[in-house]
Amino acid sequence: MVSQRRSSRGGPPVAVQRISTRNARFQQFQTLLTNRTKRGRAKEFLVQGVRPITMAVEHGWTVRSLLYDASRPLSRWAEELMRGVTAERIAMEPELLAELSERTEGAPEVLAVVAMAPDDLSRIAVRDDFLGLVFDRPTQPGNIGSIVRSADAFGADGLIVTGHAADAYDPKAVRATTGSFFALPVVRSQSHHEVLEWLEKERAQGRPVAVVGTDEQGDSEASEFDLTQPVLLLIGNETAGLSAAWRESCDHVISIPMTGAASSLNASNAASIVLYEARRQRLAKQRAA
Repeated sequence: MVSQRRSSRGGPPVAVQRISTRNARFQQFQTLLTNRTKRGRAKEFLVQGVRPITMAVEHGWTVRSLLYDASRPLSRWAEELMRGVTAERIAMEPELLAELSERTEGAPEVLAVVAMAPDDLSRIAVRDDFLGLVFDRPTQPGNIGSIVRSADAFGADGLIVTGHAADAYDPKAVRATTGSFFALPVVRSQSHHEVLEWLEKERAQGRPVAVVGTDEQGDSEASEFDLTQPVLLLIGNETAGLSAAWRESCDHVISIPMTGAASSLNASNAASIVLYEARRQRLAKQRAA
C-alpha cells in the first residue's frame, strides 16, 4: 500500500509505502539481518539507533530506505532526518520494526537501510603518521565491532578484515561500533596478498609502513616498541592467532605483558591496549616537539 505524506519542507507530498504484514518486502529486509549472502548481493544493510543513523548521514553514506513506526508521531530528530535525507519512506507496524531490530521489548522509532561501501583499500588513507589495523579471520562479529570502536577512538586510519571471516556488516558488528563504523573505513579483503600488494604500492611512494604483529610470544613489549612510525597492526584470529602467512609478513612482533593466570587476551581487548599505547606514544611525541 502506498499513501501520500505532506513533505516537512512544504513541498509536494512524499510517497510512503505501508507495511503491516510479513509480506515479501518485509522478508527482503529480514534477509539483511540473517542472510549474509543475500545481504552481500543487495549491497545494503540495516542500521538502528539515533547516533549510528545520524553518523551514517553525516559521513555521506547512501541511505536507501527509512523505515519508521506507523503508530506514533515522529520525534523532532526523526522529522529532521526525513527532511534531510532523500530516501524511500516506509511506515511499518511497531511489532514488525521490533522484529527487524531484534529487540525483545519495544520497537525503534526508525531503521535505515544503508548501501554498503566498496571493499576498496584506497578508502584507507596512508599518511606519514599512518596507523592501520588488520583483523585476520575473526569469527565473532561483535569483536569486529569492538575493534572498529576502539580504532576510531584512538585515531586509527582504518580496519581491514582478511580471510574467511565474520561479516563486518553483520548487525552485531555494526551495533557494537555504536556509530564508529561510519566514521572509520572498514574494508574486507579475501587474502593477505592483496593487502600486501596495496602496502607495497604505498611504500613505493615513500611511505615506510611497518607491519607489526601482536602475539604473546612477541619480540618486544608494546610499550618498548616505537609505535609513532607508520604502522599496520595485525590482530589474529580469536582462537588461532595470526595465520602463518601473516606471521611471515611481519616486520616486527610485539606482545602485551600480563600477570595472573590468564594466558591470553580477547582479540578486541588486545587491539584496544595496543591502540591506546600507540596513541599515548604519539601524543607524548607531539608534546615533546
